[in-house]
Amino acid sequence: MTHIFKVGSKLNSVRSDLRVSYSPSRQPLAIEIQSKVGALYGKSIKEQTESVCKNLGVDTGKLVIEDFGAVPFIIAARIEAALKMANPELITESLPPMKDFCKEASTRDRFRRSRLYIPGNQPKLMLNAGIHKPDGIILDLEDSVPPSEKNATRYVVRNALRSVNFFGAERMVRINQGKMGIKDLEFLVPHNVHVILIPKVESADQVKAVDKRIAEICMECGREDPVYLMPIIESARGVLKALEIAEASPNNVALTIGLEDYTADIGTERTDEGSETFFARNIILNAARAAGIQAINSVFSDVADEEGLRLFVKNSKSLGFDGVGCIHPRQIRVIHQELAPTQDEIEKAKKIALAYKEAQKKGLGVVALGSKMIDPPVVKRAQQTVELAIATDLLVKNWRDKGK
Repeated sequence: MTHIFKVGSKLNSVRSDLRVSYSPSRQPLAIEIQSKVGALYGKSIKEQTESVCKNLGVDTGKLVIEDFGAVPFIIAARIEAALKMANPELITESLPPMKDFCKEASTRDRFRRSRLYIPGNQPKLMLNAGIHKPDGIILDLEDSVPPSEKNATRYVVRNALRSVNFFGAERMVRINQGKMGIKDLEFLVPHNVHVILIPKVESADQVKAVDKRIAEICMECGREDPVYLMPIIESARGVLKALEIAEASPNNVALTIGLEDYTADIGTERTDEGSETFFARNIILNAARAAGIQAINSVFSDVADEEGLRLFVKNSKSLGFDGVGCIHPRQIRVIHQELAPTQDEIEKAKKIALAYKEAQKKGLGVVALGSKMIDPPVVKRAQQTVELAIATDLLVKNWRDKGK
């Protein structure tokens, strides 16, 4: 009996995705395409299918394409995954061209107020994610992807990194745990991912292993831009090891916490009030600050509770966190609003920043505001507050223009 290798949507119709079935045989390659938009795009879908097969050196068997409106980078990813599932020895890649807007580099200290999680196996959610203006977009390979789909999802995420316009959002990927996560890096590092989120970190060695493999891949593919790291603490052991994790790599730019898994690990339930996680959140914050990196709070999981989200973000800001995760685009606006500096904070920061500028002009080694000396960390924080105020003003104008 001929084995049929299938990847893609398991439903009868999922917008912007497709299902690919490949039956190996010794017969010349046969391609069958079923598409609701076949009258318009059937020819181009077939041409792309033939091109991917040629790139991979596959010229036998039967391919059945059930298309539900997928764009080219998804079509290519699904076909390549099916063919390589049937032919594990294939090492050649069939890559879509790298778009110019996918070549932009990131920076170490950029804002990471909001990071929007998108399941890597749901490409329809990737296409317009950037228009919501999150600071970062996380293509997830871990918890949101079932084990049976993880390998095929790597191809979708890889192609998305080369093809999707995220409109300036930082390009992040959460990898899997352990050896599977190390393997994920081969699909990400050569394709200009900016930040790798490392899940369930409990030791510095986990971070170092990821960092080492990234360095090896960069050497192999000629990448020069850094790949930044964001370890995720999700257990009691991870919390108690937070400082060594934060200091494990010079490529760490932030430390974050996953409160759902953390509360399960300590044997309690997460509450809106948050007393059960107060210790852990403070440890994460202090470890990040001691290591000189950003501190990012967990996601707020109730998408419908805007008031609860506002309180959560206000609390995060009062503790000193730089950002909050989000699982739905509607949360982004609230996060940016509540993390924005107040007018009093802006005025104070402007005075400190101007005092620093004046001290530089005079060649002074110290900064004074009236009779009070200002330490360098305070100056840096003031400058960040001014920059955040500028960014927020631009965002507020953008919301107003769109009638939000």
